[in-house]
Amino acid sequence: MAKIQTLAGAWFEPDLPGRLLKIAGDIREAGGRAFLVGGWVRDALLGKPCRDYDVEVYDMAQDALVPILSKYGRTNLVGKAFGVIHLAMKGLSLDFSFPRTESKVGYGHRGFVVHTDEKLSFKEAALRRDFTINAMGMELPDLTLCDPYGGIDDLKAHILRHVGPAFAEDSLRILRGVQFASRFGCTLAPATVELCRTLSLDDLSVERLFEEFKKWLLKPGKPSLGLRAFLDIKLDSYFPEIRPFEGSWEALGAILDKMADLRETCCGNVAEGNVALSEAQAMEFAFAALLCGSSERSLKFLERITNETHLVKNVPVLLDSFRNLDKGIACDVPSLRRLAVKLGGLKLLCLLVKCAPREFFEGESLEGNSSESESLGSESFADALWKAADENGLIEAAPQAFLTGKMLMDLGVKPGKQMGEIIKQSFELQLDGKITSVEDAINWAKQR
Repeated sequence: MAKIQTLAGAWFEPDLPGRLLKIAGDIREAGGRAFLVGGWVRDALLGKPCRDYDVEVYDMAQDALVPILSKYGRTNLVGKAFGVIHLAMKGLSLDFSFPRTESKVGYGHRGFVVHTDEKLSFKEAALRRDFTINAMGMELPDLTLCDPYGGIDDLKAHILRHVGPAFAEDSLRILRGVQFASRFGCTLAPATVELCRTLSLDDLSVERLFEEFKKWLLKPGKPSLGLRAFLDIKLDSYFPEIRPFEGSWEALGAILDKMADLRETCCGNVAEGNVALSEAQAMEFAFAALLCGSSERSLKFLERITNETHLVKNVPVLLDSFRNLDKGIACDVPSLRRLAVKLGGLKLLCLLVKCAPREFFEGESLEGNSSESESLGSESFADALWKAADENGLIEAAPQAFLTGKMLMDLGVKPGKQMGEIIKQSFELQLDGKITSVEDAINWAKQR
């Protein structure tokens, strides 16, 4: 098995399916050349495992490749017009594409005409790619690197640089630059920044916008670098709902990085143990962190970029609670219980508080403060809030009413408005701590 020397100088043996290597051998025997391309090459040079195998085939016509692939599984020619053939095998699926050029002829991401040409050189075909770090290839089976645009040097230097003029033909690449900056610890090259500023996102669908924001905020990385790219491109003018936290973009970046750290470790408080986040909760936490400087505009922003109902519904409520949180609430159990009812549990609020700069809860200004990252965590308040929520069983869920309609029916109360009022009053007493058990609730109802 071929090995790759990573950028760190270590030797890395990537996980390559034996069937892929056999196919590459057959292609070579037939006079063609097979290259692994795109993200797989980038990740391999970083020493990261990747099982997303995109193979580009040169010096071979599509009609000659199909019989070779058919020996190994079922071919799907749906993408044939775009130079893509999908091969489905037991336990493995692969995409084989051909060198191609793309011409922008219409509006939106579908407005392209694709021209395949197996005689194109790797350098010519790579011109259509977005960034140099994604324009590299490794020829199978020996994994010889082909890097016509200096992608490896840019990867070493943590620079995102566009390959060529074709970059401007798909405006989604602007947001890809933001999420790549976060995921791979990069900054945008000045020329790439200038090019991005000339492009518009108006032709992008809600779905495409949302996917790039998700990758920025949810994939492992350093989201503050994505925010830096976001600001360099001046996307805050296109998304004015995203504002700095208390006047400080540095504070917002630090909050995003803290959010990513907490999400990765799934830990709300070291002393209290790990706290798992569902996929929906992770999304809500991430978008709340991004919008914590602009809570009053959060709904408008979310409605612009997503159809995810739970985000539109829950994030503004979470942010409103965060912005209006009284520091004394950690000692006020009835208020904590009511807040848990409002939020369906206090886990995300506690985590968001843990991300916030200490000054926010001490009433000090953050604007012009150069040490936001050092003051992260507001440890005493964050820990007190977590402890109080945990001790009262409010981390994962809200309190449930002890008294139910069935219990009242057993006491002779008929369904209707009166029953609802009794349950509501009982629950208020429960939240105040004056009713502490089902028995207390039933006894109270009997005295009504």
